[in-house]
Amino acid sequence: MITPAFELSQDAESLTIAIRVPYARVAEFEVYFEGVDFKFYAKPYFLRLTLPGRIVENGNEDGSYNVDKGIFTLRMSKETPGQHFEGLNMLTSLLASKKTRSAKPLVEVTGSSELPVESKEDEEEEFDWEIEQSPYEELTESDLNSQYHYGFGNLRSGVFKRLQDELSDVIDLKDPDATPPAERRQKRLAAEESKFDPDHYLADYFEDEAIQKVLKYKPWWALAFAQKIASPESSGEQNTQEAFQVSFSKEENYQLLKFTNKSYLLDKRAQYYVYYGLIDILLAYCYEIRVTEGESNVESPWNIRKLSGTLSWFESWNNIHEILVSFGRRVLCYPLYRHFKLVTKAHIDTVKILQLGKGAVLKCLLDIHKIFQENDPAYILNDLYISDYCVWIQKVKSRKLASLAETLQRTYVAKGHLGLEIEELESAALLVQGEESEVEEPWSASRQRVSDFNSLTGGSGKSDGVSSSKMEDTNVDRAKLADSEGGKIKGLQENTTPKTESLESCTKPAIWLHELGQEKPVSSSPSARVSAPLIIELEEMETEPQRSQQQETSPVDEGKQPT
Repeated sequence: MITPAFELSQDAESLTIAIRVPYARVAEFEVYFEGVDFKFYAKPYFLRLTLPGRIVENGNEDGSYNVDKGIFTLRMSKETPGQHFEGLNMLTSLLASKKTRSAKPLVEVTGSSELPVESKEDEEEEFDWEIEQSPYEELTESDLNSQYHYGFGNLRSGVFKRLQDELSDVIDLKDPDATPPAERRQKRLAAEESKFDPDHYLADYFEDEAIQKVLKYKPWWALAFAQKIASPESSGEQNTQEAFQVSFSKEENYQLLKFTNKSYLLDKRAQYYVYYGLIDILLAYCYEIRVTEGESNVESPWNIRKLSGTLSWFESWNNIHEILVSFGRRVLCYPLYRHFKLVTKAHIDTVKILQLGKGAVLKCLLDIHKIFQENDPAYILNDLYISDYCVWIQKVKSRKLASLAETLQRTYVAKGHLGLEIEELESAALLVQGEESEVEEPWSASRQRVSDFNSLTGGSGKSDGVSSSKMEDTNVDRAKLADSEGGKIKGLQENTTPKTESLESCTKPAIWLHELGQEKPVSSSPSARVSAPLIIELEEMETEPQRSQQQETSPVDEGKQPT
């Protein structure tokens, strides 16, 4: 049987299902629905759905068939008029069956010499007799305990013992099965310290034309978030995540149909690992989409997995702040564009995606799945993480995602938290730049004043009828004036030493002040004491003209006009 492509829509009174069944026999089809069960059969297509709300047969249902498009459209009444069915675009979840299947047969035949059908080898298939063999070794209890877990919810282990050849091309961790979580973190931090390049960072810090361009790029979720904020429902008491729906393309719907529906038994700690890992993966994805302006390329799989500590080091996070610190460090160590503003932008983008709801999160995960699936051997990360995330996110409660977005919005990371001493690096570079401008400024001022003096006196070589005695007097006066001007220039030179700002004032954020142990944004401006959402404040910071940086690169004393 073939599972057909289908779409669901709703209004206040009814639920509509459009099923695409080309080349089916129109005269022979069956439809059954009761409560949350819906079944459709038209040879060779079969569709069974578990709906998120109850429907009822009351005589108002109807259906139609479009011969040209091959689409059945069925309209059924809701049992409770006005009820909103949440998650109609979560196709994998809708395909789930209410009945549970046992993993083992209820009756097992023992002592039979007959082999099961699926275990019989194909006689025509050639067997490789030259395959290498190794003696069988029984795993001891210590061997089983020495394996550490990773993957979605830390549910996997022993995977990379069978995939040693692809290991180095996928992750940075050498032996995941034998490396405990604490050692993974130590090795990750050491690798980031050795990879950080001060010259590369300063080059992007001072010459940021390309970075400013990608900072202005607006991905699809920015437009969707603006639409959500502007919608009338956003001001009401209704949960806007239920009212706002993210549309999926035909290709994305096809991806959803290929996933196998699963149920995940996660304890409380594993649930935290899953939610925190989702934030880490979305941060890396938001950076990739921004720097490529939505056009993925051959470097996209490397970018996403390299910037995510979850994907490259199998990290298990304990709080959101350490996720942002890890992401910030990796942005400044590995990719082409290494600028702290890109860290802030990815932070804002991730908050927007989570506030849009699980439909937006699922759309991003499907894109990551597609990027990894087209790259060898990055597809292994789909099996370890992304495929499970795509199935799991469809069953997550919207209020949990809203709470996660709110916590992420309140959490703040500064340059000083990254541990790369970039604040000291920036201050030293600005100090050197100020000293260079100090040396060049007196010479330019002297040349400008001599040029102005020559223009006032008419220059040399033109008498214009002036007698030789008067010319000599003029030369004497000119010499005296030059001496006096030289004194003024000398005095000016002594007063043009730039006021070097302290390290704290150079590196302190324009809007944020982070208090230790309190992940709460506080405005540094006395006139802006009222706390605003993180998205609004950081967007204003991005659009504010860079006056402070221009003053640092070209310091000028108060009361003195630049020459």
